[in-house]
Amino acid sequence: MTVARVHMLNRQLDIAWALLEYHLDGLDDALCLWEPEAYCWTVRPDAEGRWVADWEVPEPDPVPAVTIGWVTWHIGYWWTTTLGHCFKGGAPERTGITWPGGAEAAARWLRELHQEWRTGLAGLGDADLDSADRTAGLPWAAELTMGDVAGWVNIELTKNVAEIGLLRNLHGARGITVDR
Repeated sequence: MTVARVHMLNRQLDIAWALLEYHLDGLDDALCLWEPEAYCWTVRPDAEGRWVADWEVPEPDPVPAVTIGWVTWHIGYWWTTTLGHCFKGGAPERTGITWPGGAEAAARWLRELHQEWRTGLAGLGDADLDSADRTAGLPWAAELTMGDVAGWVNIELTKNVAEIGLLRNLHGARGITVDR
């Protein structure tokens, strides 16, 4: 039996998503905003009270450490942008995509984006996956097919989940002394 490509992509997404749900469990605002290093990108309220993310184009070298809040903003940023270009005819600028202001709100935001992406992807066939029509407006993937972008979403989410997991582990390991 042949498995539809879109079904395979969604199964891969489900694996990465299950790992994110694992790390979202018990996440609180303090942990989201914990800075592992002084040289760190995070999210913070601006003068209007919108939670904005630190970023620079081009990225500095070395790239700063990040907070979990920043990583959740980053997931929301690229997913909002990808959904907008692939399924809605456009997306807001980076500065228009803000962090929701807390761990619970960020988790809800990401869950909504995940469901929206899954729903959009489920309606695609092989011809859609082989086409670059939906991806033409993406700032980082205009030349890629929709299938390539869907695969990238899975990989990018997996990478971001690993970053969140590492930050949680680093936070939990602070102050623990081990005799060797």
